[in-house]
Parts: sequence; C-alpha cells; structure tokens
Amino acid sequence: MSSNTPLVEVQDLSKTFDVSLPWLNRVLERKERLFVHAVDGVSFAIERGTTLALVGESGCGKSTVARLLVGLYEPTRGSVSFDGVDAARTLASRDGLTLRRRMQMIFQDPYASLNPRWKVQEIVAEPLREHGLVSGAGELRERVGELLRSVGLTASDGDKFPHQFSGGQRQRISIARALATQPEFLVCDEPTSALDVSVQAQVLNLMKDLQRQRGLSYLFISHNLAVVRHVADRVGVMYLGRLVELAPKAELFARPRHPYTRMLLDAIPDIHMTGRSRTPVQGEVPNPLQPPSGCSFHPRCPHANERCKAERPVLRVDATSVQVACHAVEERRI
Repeated sequence: MSSNTPLVEVQDLSKTFDVSLPWLNRVLERKERLFVHAVDGVSFAIERGTTLALVGESGCGKSTVARLLVGLYEPTRGSVSFDGVDAARTLASRDGLTLRRRMQMIFQDPYASLNPRWKVQEIVAEPLREHGLVSGAGELRERVGELLRSVGLTASDGDKFPHQFSGGQRQRISIARALATQPEFLVCDEPTSALDVSVQAQVLNLMKDLQRQRGLSYLFISHNLAVVRHVADRVGVMYLGRLVELAPKAELFARPRHPYTRMLLDAIPDIHMTGRSRTPVQGEVPNPLQPPSGCSFHPRCPHANERCKAERPVLRVDATSVQVACHAVEERRI
C-alpha cells in the first residue's frame, strides 16, 4: 500500500451487547430485551508512525474500540481496515495469523495479563513459538534476551517469575511480549493507569522511544489527559460510545471546541496557578441502557437548547481539520 494511506481506518464502527435477562426470567417478569450500544458509529484513521489517543470517562466505550480493532470482539456494524484490508474478515481467514503478527495489544493490568505460573522467558517466548519466528532453544533464548533488553530489563530476568517484579517492570515485560512479533501497530489499553505516577513516566518514555526506533503506530486508550498530552499526535474524545471531538493534540489542548472536552480539560489540576476560571465536570454519565435523546451530553451541557435535546449532532470538520459533534459549536453559540 502507499505510504500516504493510513495504516488503520475505522468506518462507522459499532458494537452492541445484549445484556437482557435469561429468556425464562424475561417471560415471568415481563421484561423487554436490553441492549447497550457500547460503541456507536465511530470513525477515525491512524497514520503510520503516529499515535491516536482516545479519552473519556469510564464506560464511554474506549476499551471496546480497542478490542474491536484487534479482533477480540466482532463489530455489530462498520469496518476496521488495516493496511487496506478488512481486518475482521482477514482475522477469520487463513491469513489471520499473519495479520495478528502485525498488530498486538498491551493490556491495562500488568498483574492480571501475565501468567503467574510461567517464567518471564516462557511468557515472552510464547508469541515467537506461536508464529514460528525462531528455530531452536538457543535462538529462542537469545531473542527473548534481546527483547527484554530493549525494554530496559536484563536477559537474566527471563529466569524469574512475574511476582518478583514491580508493576512498572511487569508492564515492560508485557511490552516485550507485544514486540516479539515485530508488529507495526500496538493497541495500548490504559497501559499506565495501574502504575505510580513516577513509573508511568518511565513506561511512557519507553513507549515513545520504541515508537521512534521501530516506526510503530499506536492507539492509546486513556482517561488521563496529562498522559495523553505526553504521547499523542491526535486525540479523540468519546462520550457514551460516540466521538464528540477529534483534533490534533496541540489544537485540542489550546482551543477545545466541545463543551465536554472543555470540562475534561478544566478538571486537570492547574499547577501553573493561572487564575483562569475553571468548570469542573458536572453531573454523572447517563445510564447507557437509557441514553438521553438527541445529543447524549445535553443533560450535563451548559449550552444545551431544544435542538440539542431532539437532534443528534454529527461530526463536522472545520477549517483547522478539527472534527466536532456539537450543535452549539455549529451555530457559534460558544
């Protein structure tokens, strides 16, 4: 494919979960079937060698997007295209293993994502064996040693068990395992949220270094805008399964358009004591089983009017390549 083509293209991606009671309970209690639209019509693209971050409060659908991209969930609607091919169709075919080599995932909890009964050597070696990338025990051990050194550990750490490492070191092991197949694309689902702040910085710096060295592309899931500011090239803000704003990082932090983005940024502690008036995030995320009509953010929005309550906004691109889904922005009320 042309280097101008985005590595990852997502079109109208949706995932609906059936959370109904069992059939007999529904009949006896006369209850309707219940569905949650965890992801509802999300579209974006990720250029080669860049990082797109998805941010939003818990339950907005960020992690579901991550799992859809790597094939852990099947989309209800829409498509994920990887290097010009349909990812879901390819993953289900004989070429699926080849595609899985090219995209890997780093999970949120380094304590749960590593098998406690395996030594680190076996954990990092598993994808090498699975994809037939090495032949012989000597080459396998050497390759695992290289991977551990590339994430700031030593080859001798391969002889230890996960419980002998700190949280930050465990996440480095997870990164080494993800890099084993020499992927082009990493999906990072809140990879630093379980770590101390000082350790977060070390892991984020490591990921940025690896991106520069290997030309990696990242989808970075986070609820922490300070982390996003450090790693992202572009930022997508999600609310109740939909993208409400998608913008280059510098533009989003300097001139946030959507009222929800503004609220998220105002919630960041003001360490520079600028004296700027701040509006903390108001209210609670609505029940996803009964989302509000129209714009799903309107019950919490200080700029909502009757149109916001009745009509769902769509993402529109402005002159600075920022995409915003907001009637108030469109009508220049804010």
